[in-house]
Amino acid sequence: MRSTPSRRRVLWDAAAALSAAALPDIAWAQSATQPPPKPAAKPSPYSINEPVSIEVKARPLPSFDIRDRSRVRFGSLEYRSGLILTSPFSAFGGLSALRLDAKGERFISLSDKGTWFTGRIVYRGREMTGLDDVEAAPLLGPDGKPIITRGWYDSESLALDGSIAYVGLERVNQVLRYDFAKGFTRASGEVVPLPPAARKLPSNKGLEALVFVPKESSKESPKGLPLAGTLIAMSERGLDANGNLIAFLVGGKTPGQFSVRRTENFDISDAVLLPSGDLLILERKFSWLGGIGIRIRRLTLSEIAPGAVVDGPDIFNADLSNEIDNMEGIDAHVTEQGETVLTMVSDDNFSLIQRNLLLQFTLVERG
Repeated sequence: MRSTPSRRRVLWDAAAALSAAALPDIAWAQSATQPPPKPAAKPSPYSINEPVSIEVKARPLPSFDIRDRSRVRFGSLEYRSGLILTSPFSAFGGLSALRLDAKGERFISLSDKGTWFTGRIVYRGREMTGLDDVEAAPLLGPDGKPIITRGWYDSESLALDGSIAYVGLERVNQVLRYDFAKGFTRASGEVVPLPPAARKLPSNKGLEALVFVPKESSKESPKGLPLAGTLIAMSERGLDANGNLIAFLVGGKTPGQFSVRRTENFDISDAVLLPSGDLLILERKFSWLGGIGIRIRRLTLSEIAPGAVVDGPDIFNADLSNEIDNMEGIDAHVTEQGETVLTMVSDDNFSLIQRNLLLQFTLVERG
């Protein structure tokens, strides 16, 4: 664990103190979320690098707007349900990324201190009620040892390609590739070659969001999506010469560097790709005068190319008048009723005055 708090944690703590199955049409099946059969017995936490079952308690958030509890519409999103998550397991927290299966039930998440969390979201109707079958395991490096033994912290981003999981390490600006067919969360990570410019990103504002563009076609894109087979890696606040956010196209047919236009001092915290070709980026900001804010912007995948500067409209904004915290993860799934659901998770920075939130919204048209 870090010996000193990061600048980001100090800012978020201060602000909190001041405020006192094939998947239909929206994402792809992610087999990395499906665990193998459980062994007969569980080892002690983190012994021989094995997963351990943990308890996670959930308290419901019946509304999202603190001032108007009846309000459910927020931009292009409609609030469904939310949970405040706690656990007696000391390593639970710092949730920085989240990926779901086709039904929005099985999940895989990670903390910024090098821990996998897997399990299942429990629903009653359309509302989340808790988590079950939760396991924790250390992220392993190429040597099969926990990545924290080599000082690799800030595991901030996660992308899935079938049974392959990509993890971005912000502190060292590297990406690890995990083949979950080889032991699920016990698999060892392999370093993915990145452009030299990625290693020059700020150590605490570096790689923050990963999205893999699948090669498969979908109903909305029968010929496949642009950039198929490419890993998109975006920095939190690595800035180019014009003050825009640096991002990379890794692998695929057109690797290279592009930028996301930075506006209103927002930084990138995660992203999710929809089969329509829309790339939703989750962003956050902090200022002493304006406080904490989050937003979601919609980008068009076909506009992303080496050398491009991409931008898009806001579809969602929230601040401390809403039930938010340090929101760092986002994913999407489609219900049996055909509703597109966005799920967001927050990083509590292992602080007593912050919260691990799990929030769900329906993505609806503007109107």
